[in-house]
Amino acid sequence: MEEEALYTNDRTQKEFEPVKHRDLNRELIQHEVINPSILYYGTPVLLLSTLNEDGTTNLSPLSSSWALGDCLVLGVGIQGKAFENLSRHPECVINLPDASLWEQVEGLGRYTGIYPVPEEKRMMGFEFCDDKFAVSGLTPQGSIQVEPDKIAECPLQIEAAVKQIRIPEHTPFMAIVEVKALKVHVHTRLISGLNKINPEKWNPLIYNFRHYYGLGERHGESFRAEK
Repeated sequence: MEEEALYTNDRTQKEFEPVKHRDLNRELIQHEVINPSILYYGTPVLLLSTLNEDGTTNLSPLSSSWALGDCLVLGVGIQGKAFENLSRHPECVINLPDASLWEQVEGLGRYTGIYPVPEEKRMMGFEFCDDKFAVSGLTPQGSIQVEPDKIAECPLQIEAAVKQIRIPEHTPFMAIVEVKALKVHVHTRLISGLNKINPEKWNPLIYNFRHYYGLGERHGESFRAEK
């Protein structure tokens, strides 16, 4: 990828001739040190399905994750129901909504499955809800290899097993959760060949400094977005 950025195969130049970089000294490029209250710099939204004590499924919107092979790493607040459920039952489903579902995702944003609502979360505007599917208008769908339900409307669904949960000393209010993908489900309209997803048809919902985007225009904002 780096080589692609540095070289060109334009036949009017010598093959693989390095592309000249801009002279940054001739341009006025300024930066300023700031202290932002949030660092959600543009990552895909996911809805995490976890198993409640009574066998129902809890849904938690998350915006901190990354994948390497079949290993996925999630950032989960320790005061939420997702952390409680994963600590007790180490299975989940990572449901990835597309941009058209931003209102359903935002519909979940102010609710928690923890009762009573922790004071810190209550002060931020969170309310208790024991049926996240009903409040969001999303549809539960049975999983194959794990107990929590998938979300039918989400184009990508990843059943996963929790392998490790770690709370970093430097950020004790968050947990780093490592999971292994077990089953990957994809809407058929996104499949372009054997085991292939067509990126031209996949439009993930992006959380950009608490505002919702697809791969283009802004769609809306979180109730906690800074005005």
